[in-house]
Amino acid sequence: MGGVWFAAVSFAVVLLLLLIFILENGHRVDVAFFGAHGHLPLGVALLLAAVLGVLMVVIPGTARIIQLRITARRHRRADARRAAATPQQPPAAAETPAPRADS
Repeated sequence: MGGVWFAAVSFAVVLLLLLIFILENGHRVDVAFFGAHGHLPLGVALLLAAVLGVLMVVIPGTARIIQLRITARRHRRADARRAAATPQQPPAAAETPAPRADS
């Protein structure tokens, strides 16, 4: 349960810091993107840019992870089929030396 509390407190601290950042950077700035123009507070514009930057990394990364998992699953299935198709030979009986006939 300690990990959950740590995560909750950490999340609350990060949100508090983001709120302070946005409130301290309230100056209006002009934003233009592909012909769209608007006015945003500086803190909001920077936060929006950071979120979009994270998404530009997370979305292709997630797609690549999914692609690798599909490939790994395909290889595991092929290996399982190959192992099932190969006849299993019983292990060779250990040869014991014949007892000596010393009388």
